Amino acid sequence: MTRTLLSRTKTGVMTAMTLSLAMAAGSAQALTLYTAGPGSLAKKLAAGYEKQTGVKVDVFQATTGKVMARLEAEQANPRADVLISASWDTATDLEQRGWLLQYQSPNAAQVPAQFKTPYYVAQGISALGIVWNTKSGTSEPKDWGDLTKPEFKDKVTTPDPSLSGASLDLLIGLQNAHAQQAWKLFDDLKANGMIIAGPNAQALTPVLQGAKAAVFGAVDYVSYASMQDGESVKVIFPQSGTVIAPRPMMILKSSQQQKEAKAFIDYALSPEGQQLVAQAWLMPARSDIDAKRPLFKSLKLLPEDPKASASRKDVLDRFAKLFTQP
Repeated sequence: MTRTLLSRTKTGVMTAMTLSLAMAAGSAQALTLYTAGPGSLAKKLAAGYEKQTGVKVDVFQATTGKVMARLEAEQANPRADVLISASWDTATDLEQRGWLLQYQSPNAAQVPAQFKTPYYVAQGISALGIVWNTKSGTSEPKDWGDLTKPEFKDKVTTPDPSLSGASLDLLIGLQNAHAQQAWKLFDDLKANGMIIAGPNAQALTPVLQGAKAAVFGAVDYVSYASMQDGESVKVIFPQSGTVIAPRPMMILKSSQQQKEAKAFIDYALSPEGQQLVAQAWLMPARSDIDAKRPLFKSLKLLPEDPKASASRKDVLDRFAKLFTQP
């Protein structure tokens, strides 16, 4: 998956590297955080950490694909101290490559075991669903397959899974649960005019504007924030099940600020840090922190295949090929 993402973001990375060099030159002693959104949450966590420790935090926020591409491009001169990804798989990949520092924060004691390893721990958790415009004139969809009905012809968008790690998590979850029936669903969605619209926000925008009726595989927290702002959309978790996407935090072994990096992880997992996570409409990683949205225990999740999961690269390549065919 990573190599595919790299090839698609080369231009953006070169620009990002230039900015990175300028950033590092301006704050040599600062902690550097790379994060796959939400950007407002990263800024609040950085501000809270700075207030507690006096250590400045430089933040680079982008999609998971661009963040991973930037890490790859900077191998010879690593910049990042802490990484927050939107995809658990990216952390697994980096651990296997020996890039991560082992660290278990004392504040991770309240994080369920499924959301932590000796090398990384969830900052928060998102879920994937359908976001539907309640004024679109279409019936409220109840399940994924409803978006293949004639009334949704040419009215559905989806995030690009090569840019959104959470979107790719959904495709894999559907394949693991339903095998070829999942690909029949993707075929039917394409035949019904569903378009790949770019990153999550770009998939949601035409639905907010009324140009489209629904997003297939929307990241929920982005939409909850839009609902709070008065937008006429609804987040729907399909009856047949969905996937959740824990967002792993990790420290790069190349970090020259490991003490400060550990303190940042501690802060993000503190009650104060987890309240900031909840305010961003994500599910907190800690089980003892409340949120103003459904938590993962209340959602119906797709069954997991007891055998090995589908290859992320294979799923991504097959999905891209499907939607680039005439």
